[in-house]
Amino acid sequence: MQENKVILSEIRSKMKKNGIDAIIVPSSDPHQSEYVASHWKTRTWISKFTGSAGTAVITQKHAGLWTDSRYFIQAENELKGGLFTFHKLKVPHTPEHLSWLIENLNSGATIGVDGNLFSVNQMRSMERSFKPKNIGIKTNVKILYSAWKDRPSLPKNSIFELKLKYAGQSRRSKLNQICDTILAKKSDYCLISTLDDVAWTLNLRGSDVESNPVFVAFLLVGVKKSYLFVDPSKISKSTYKRLLSDKVLVKDYSEVASFLKSVSVKSKILFDPASTSVSLAKAIKKSNSVHGPTPSTYLKAIKNKTEVAGIKKAMLKDGVALTKLYMWLEATVGKEKVDEVDVAEKLASFRKDQGEYHGESFGAIVGYKGNGAIVHYGAKRPSCAKIKPSGVLLLDSGGQYHCGTTDITRTTTFSKPSKGLKQDYTAVLKGHIAVATCIFPKGTRGNQFDLLARKALWENHKNYGHGTGHGVGHFLNVHEGPQSISPANGGKAALPFAPGMFTSNEPGFYKAGAYGIRIENLILTVEVEKNEYGTFYGFETLTLFPIDTQMIAFEQLTKAEVKWLNQYHKKVYKTLAPALNSAEKKWLKEKCKAI
Repeated sequence: MQENKVILSEIRSKMKKNGIDAIIVPSSDPHQSEYVASHWKTRTWISKFTGSAGTAVITQKHAGLWTDSRYFIQAENELKGGLFTFHKLKVPHTPEHLSWLIENLNSGATIGVDGNLFSVNQMRSMERSFKPKNIGIKTNVKILYSAWKDRPSLPKNSIFELKLKYAGQSRRSKLNQICDTILAKKSDYCLISTLDDVAWTLNLRGSDVESNPVFVAFLLVGVKKSYLFVDPSKISKSTYKRLLSDKVLVKDYSEVASFLKSVSVKSKILFDPASTSVSLAKAIKKSNSVHGPTPSTYLKAIKNKTEVAGIKKAMLKDGVALTKLYMWLEATVGKEKVDEVDVAEKLASFRKDQGEYHGESFGAIVGYKGNGAIVHYGAKRPSCAKIKPSGVLLLDSGGQYHCGTTDITRTTTFSKPSKGLKQDYTAVLKGHIAVATCIFPKGTRGNQFDLLARKALWENHKNYGHGTGHGVGHFLNVHEGPQSISPANGGKAALPFAPGMFTSNEPGFYKAGAYGIRIENLILTVEVEKNEYGTFYGFETLTLFPIDTQMIAFEQLTKAEVKWLNQYHKKVYKTLAPALNSAEKKWLKEKCKAI
């Protein structure tokens, strides 16, 4: 506490010296990543809030942290007794800290930011918001870094190639597809800043960001040749040669801005204002600039046949690992000491045993009783809960396999459920089934069927504060765009769902201090029918593990919902059984029996 007080005092002293009235500290890195390497966890370092989403603001008299409802309980716990005041976002994913700054700063004030951490679009939005009060923004403020004495260095982890048997499309083919867009935009280059797009385009993977198989780099795709800006020591000689054969030249990560500045005034550079930092955009001459979406983002979202086959293989591995985990839980809880961390570690070991395993796709969320109501809860010893043969356990976890990425949530009970619990659980299940069985016309966006997931909860005057679904990568980030199922996913910027998109289906409900409920499967968009009324799509559920039936209020389910659940469980058993021993088959058969 005393150390933090000294650091804040040092920061404020430098702010005053440099004419800075406020500093905004986001959660991002120069690649606009959701999850970042330790080198860029500045907001966590200064505020002590460890959630993946949130914004800190420092003025001479106030230090505040803004985050959404997923992190309310976590933020309250982590900021308690600290120097930062917690501000709850009224509307998720909105910059409410800007309104606070406008209200609390004097006209003509100056705000300092690191321009590497804000996209062009974010900066434009801030400038519009601050203009009426004549508040200026300095984009080269590094005050916090000089105060961060033990700041971690940039990661040095090795990069490896993803084999064609997993990727299903060669690096040269992907580069050619991107070049088609470059030419269509009458450009010569395309700057790719987002780490998962760089990794996908080049069929390379790394481990610079925890749980995300990406590496820190920028990629400038050119019609004639391309440039990868990365720490060269991370690339093997053999990979270097293969990149060169595909006309990809390797340059040092630190050279990207100077290289962009050196590009001829006759050459056009396509870049996405939503994912390119202000600092890099300034390095590109205005005469060179062409704005547009990063082409690989949409290409990456449409999984090819090889990727889909690999994802199904990953689901099989995951289903086997989860079967072993839940059998172990039932045999152990109440007889031996088991805490939330034990469950996460045991599941990771079972996943590793399945082969082709690279690690977790995110830190497992193991929430027992009231901890399950903390949407992004992270269990840590010694504070984590001991699991007893009563109450509800929420387990949200995923694996990174070379053949695909998984993400699954199951809610289970160790005791007889109350009437209220059954009502809540069944409402969530009904929402899950409504999305899984949805048939929709071509052109439909995620916000248009998000309400299906919430309808049963709304009828009970209840809701949940997170989105219903997010895109999922193929052995890449577990959160991937451009599609999502969310109330906010509307307007021209939201892309419609298309065959090959791989998305989560995860409605939930959370009763603070009591339990959390979430049922999550991953679904693949598929074509259902073409007729005189248009083209219609639907979802194929790929996740393979039984949904707990103990908490279902059966009288609340329709015949169609019962049919879906029974058919799903029949598929789960039929697919997983050949990979299980006799005891595991017996256990799974009981869990998958028809209701």
